[in-house]
Formats: sequence, C-alpha cells, structure tokens
Amino acid sequence: MNKRARVTAAFKGQETDHVPVCMWQHVPPAYWGNDDKFAEVQARFLEDSDVDFMKLSGDKYFGWPAPELKGIKKAEELYRLCPLGPDHPYIRGQIDRTKKVVAALGGACPAIYLIFAPLSYIRLTIGYPAMMKLIRENPDAMKQACRVVAEDVKHLVQGIIQEAGADGVFYSVQNGEMSRFTYDEYRGWVMPSDRIVLDYANSLSSMNAIHFCAWEEEPNRLSVWEDYKAPVVSWSRYFDIMDIQEAKKHFGCTVWGGFDNRPGTFLYTAKRAEIEKEVENLIAQGGKQGYILGSDCSIHDELPVEKIRWVAQAARSI
Repeated sequence: MNKRARVTAAFKGQETDHVPVCMWQHVPPAYWGNDDKFAEVQARFLEDSDVDFMKLSGDKYFGWPAPELKGIKKAEELYRLCPLGPDHPYIRGQIDRTKKVVAALGGACPAIYLIFAPLSYIRLTIGYPAMMKLIRENPDAMKQACRVVAEDVKHLVQGIIQEAGADGVFYSVQNGEMSRFTYDEYRGWVMPSDRIVLDYANSLSSMNAIHFCAWEEEPNRLSVWEDYKAPVVSWSRYFDIMDIQEAKKHFGCTVWGGFDNRPGTFLYTAKRAEIEKEVENLIAQGGKQGYILGSDCSIHDELPVEKIRWVAQAARSI
C-alpha cells in the first residue's frame, strides 16, 4: 500500500499493511504572513517526518474576526453578530492558502484541514472567562451567535474540500471538560452548532476526523459527544480513555492517538530504541485495523521532527 491507500483503508475501518502515522505541529508565526512560505513549511514537515497523512494547520486564522465581538460586555450584544459571508478574507484566505499547501504536497498523501467548532471560534476571540460569562448570562444569545458562525464555517468547509483540494477536515470540538458544562447544558447550548458543521462536512467527504480535544489536566465528559460521527476519532488517551481497544469500542470507529503530546513526556525524553519499543506496544494494542498512531493533540516545537519520523519508520517495520 502507498500512503493514500493505507490511510483511505484506515478511514474505512479496513485492515492496513502498516498502521498509519500522523502527528502535527503548528507553523511558526514568522511564516503566517506569506502563504507560499507557509506552504513550504507544511511540505517540509511532510518530507522530514514521513507521516502517512497531513493534518493541515489553521495558524493565523483562529479567532473569529467579527467586529461585534470586540469589547463585548453583555450577552444580548451577541444577537448583533452578522455573517461574514463566503467572500470574507478570513474564509477566502484559508481556502487560498490551503490550495497552495495541497499543491506543495504534490499528492504525496491525504491531507485534512483544521476546523474549530463554532463556540471555540468565539472563545478564541473573547477568551474563556468572557465566553462562560456570556453563555451563562444568556444561553439563547450565544446559541444564536454560534449558529451564525456555523453557517459561515460551512462556507469554509466547502471551499477547503471542494476548491482547495483537501481530502476532509479535522474537526476540533472543545469545551467538554467535566467542570465546564453539565451534560444537559452542553447538549442544549453547544451541541446544535457543533452538529451543523459536522453533519455538513460529512455530507461532503468520507475523510473527516473529529478531534475530541482535552485541556487543562481535566478529562472530558465524553457522553456529550456520544452521537457525533465521523470515520475517525482523534481522542485524548492521556486524559480520557487509556486503553486503545476500549476507545475503539466506545467511539465505534477508527481511533487515532497513542502518544502524550505534552512537553517533558515520553516522546520528548525517550531514545530511539525506546520509541520503537513503544510503537510496537501501541500497535500490539490497537492492531492493524481501525487504528491510526498519533498523539493526543499538537506536538510542541521543542520536539525534533526526527522523532516523529522514528515513529513512522517503526510503524512500517511491524
């Protein structure tokens, strides 16, 4: 199998010749202002790491650029949030840049692009404290704002897949920490806009992955995402479910993970022979069907890319 055949089979839940590997890093800010350089960095990462597919970076385009969010004080102001529209530079900029990244990769492997859930785009602009204050002050106002964002994100997803040529999206859903919302709050306030984007992405591609993001040393309330479906789930092994077979059973699809991404953990400190042994151990747990080897979340800059290459090479020797 080549990389595309291997990854496609894994996304379909089929047996693969070797377990696919994908880890990712953010692109340094120095390259955010030049799309050609940005694309070169992503292509160089593929060459240096030899991963089986690319999770493409959304760096520079994290916070939602709605002017109505600047200095927002009261939840009722969220009702003023207006759509950006498909031609807004925030949406076109990502599509045009991704087109260059996909061209730079030259078809060497599949590529999926980072998309955040609507509430996360708002939070990346106003911060967690303001997000929590506003949503508790008026949940309906925040739900309406998230719906507006979700409709714009659909334009982004469409352009990324159908115009830029990405194979699918890496849909990062967040805010599921046990202490943040109750089950009913999340399902009532957050889930509707999550699903608008996810269901639309799934109507366009069979190569999407959901990333159940975990932060701040706290596990997620996984039940809030119980009916979120995609061919692959990227989950947090070191926060949520340690056992890979348990994760496969829980999510009911191919699972993607294995290594802790946090600085100072095993992948950062281990020598090559130790990493190769851990790859062998993880593949023994996950098997060659329904498993992709990766990490809980993005790998930090201090990890030499060579170590990711060691993981990929070790997986192909098993």
